[in-house]
Amino acid sequence: MGAVITPQLVDTVDTISAVRSYSSGMSRHLTTCEVERWGLRMECPTPEDPFSDSEVTWLIPDLGLRLTHHRPRSRHARRTPSVLTAVRVERDGRSWRTTDLLLGLAVPGGTTARIVRSEEFAAAVAGRVLRSGDADLALRTVHRTLEEISLHRHDMTAWLMHRGLYEVWPPL
Repeated sequence: MGAVITPQLVDTVDTISAVRSYSSGMSRHLTTCEVERWGLRMECPTPEDPFSDSEVTWLIPDLGLRLTHHRPRSRHARRTPSVLTAVRVERDGRSWRTTDLLLGLAVPGGTTARIVRSEEFAAAVAGRVLRSGDADLALRTVHRTLEEISLHRHDMTAWLMHRGLYEVWPPL
């Protein structure tokens, strides 16, 4: 069975009201919404997720990436990989608009990162949901990031420091 072609995912964050609105029409109030020198730091509860208590997201426009980590409900739960997704970010004052480019990396920490969502990406390119310029941007971004993370032995904090972000990932 082939991959299902979904419309491009766009979400908007209003940094004043701390609300993230999704292309599906759903919106979420953010418990953390801070503009940083490197991008935007967000966190929101995930009550619908039986395994995750909250989602931590960083938007890093200069790298064309969204970093996502789900905080587990149980402190005994197995760590889930961090996910880096290629995105296009547009900012205008209080609003950050993110277009998901449907390709990313799962970085489990301590083991090799792997490319994720490649079937969805291929289906979107074939179905012309994703423009060729965005597809090229996604491929370049993901492959560049994979190479850089590999050079840092798949250590996200070391890679972030190399990129000038002196923050611990995932955040405590």
